[in-house]
Parts: sequence; C-alpha cells; structure tokens
Amino acid sequence: MHPMLNVAVRAARKAGRIINRASLDIDQVKIARKQRNDFVTEVDHAAEQAIIETLLTAFPGHSILAEESGHTPAKGAAAEARDADFVWVIDPLDGTTNFIHGLPQYCISIALMERGVITQGLVYDPNRDELFTATKGRGAFLNDRRIRVASRTRLEESLIGTGFPFRRIEDLDRYLVMLKAVMQKAAGLRRPGAAALDLAYVAAGRYDGFFEIGLAPWDVAAGSLMVTEAGGLIGDFAGDAKHVFAEEVVAGTPKVFAQLLALLRDAK
Repeated sequence: MHPMLNVAVRAARKAGRIINRASLDIDQVKIARKQRNDFVTEVDHAAEQAIIETLLTAFPGHSILAEESGHTPAKGAAAEARDADFVWVIDPLDGTTNFIHGLPQYCISIALMERGVITQGLVYDPNRDELFTATKGRGAFLNDRRIRVASRTRLEESLIGTGFPFRRIEDLDRYLVMLKAVMQKAAGLRRPGAAALDLAYVAAGRYDGFFEIGLAPWDVAAGSLMVTEAGGLIGDFAGDAKHVFAEEVVAGTPKVFAQLLALLRDAK
C-alpha cells in the first residue's frame, strides 16, 4: 500500500472507533441542523478532527478540504483546492442522517488530490469493517482483495444506486423525471443514503451504476478514483471526467455508464 494511503487508513480507523463508540448511545449525541435536511453531529466534528490531526502530523505542509471545517490553511471556495499541490478531501461521516437514526449505512471518505488529480482514495465502513482503497494506476481493493466493476452490459439487467436531492428541494422536479426514466429501464434501484459508499459499491460490483445530483467534492473524491481503478467510468451528466466539482455524478460499468448517461441526458 502507498505510504500516503497508509496514513489515511490509520486516520480512517481512528475516526471509525469514534463513530462506533458514539453509535452505541446515539441518544446522547448532540445534533445541529446546517440547513434543511442537512445535519451535523459532534461525532462528525470529532471524527474529522482525528482525521485532520493524523494527516497533518504526517504531512504538515498539506492542505485540507473537509466537509465540516472547510478549506485550510486558506479559507475559501472548494475550487481553490484544484490547483494546490496536496489537498486531502475529507468527509468524516457520509450518511449522518442514517447515523442519527441508527441505520448502519454510513462511512468515512478520504482522498488525496495532487494538483487537481485524485491519486489516493479510501472509503471505510466502520459497521462492516470494510475498507475500500485505491491508488491511481494500481487498482482498487476491498480489505486487500482486488475489486472490479460488475460485468453486466445492459441497463435492463442492472441494479442502480442513487441519492435524492435532499439539500435543495428545487432540484426535486428535475430529479424525479430522471428517477422515473431509470426506474422504467433498470432491473432495480436503491437509495441507501451515503454517496461515497455507493460509489465504492459500484467499484466492488455490487451496483452496476449510480447517479446523483447536488453532491459536494468530499462525497465523490475517493469513490471516483475507486470506480476508475476498478475498471468503471465516472463523470458528470455531460460525460465530463472533471466531476469532482460538478455537483452531479454518474458512474458505472463502461457499457451501463453509457446507457445511463444517455437516459439522464434525455430526461433532463
């Protein structure tokens, strides 16, 4: 495993212990509302702090782009991260709403972006102790076992993951048109509620495709590398590979990706 990824794994496992401890007594967890249907807990903050401390102890010169604490050392827009030499893109707890309700479908997502290119990525599910990792050019792995996207080629036989546009309700009408189009075509549709984990599932062949709108860079950074390293394709709804900052994503096996993309374009 790449030395930088090794440090990220250490950080993720530390955060995972914090999350697992808190999950035993969720009623005691303090919850704040960031905006409509968008929550943050003290667990998100504690997990993020543990991750950042671990990473910056090892790499003091690196920058951070994290869901709860923003962009450091310079505060600013996420897009600033594209040009920096080394930026760690972190979601300390993707699936906070699931966590709050005791639904065991959430994860930690950590990616390293070097001058705009994701080179390391991990998604860690602390409930199942599943660690998905990828290094650019070296493949994707689940707990040290090599993973590949599924071999399905037809949307009609595919299981597709998605996410609802929960933050911006104005996206809902547009999304429902897409949802209907995919529902009528695919074999099945799922919405578990943690996009980073959904992308890891595409990489592992558990889903044949995935699409969502209204995403942030920390939702897709690690998962996007995983999908491509597992032999899949990922992009925005225009098919552009610069999807990390696009707020929309479609991913899948090469053939399913193409069919899903065509369907979503027509449904817009």
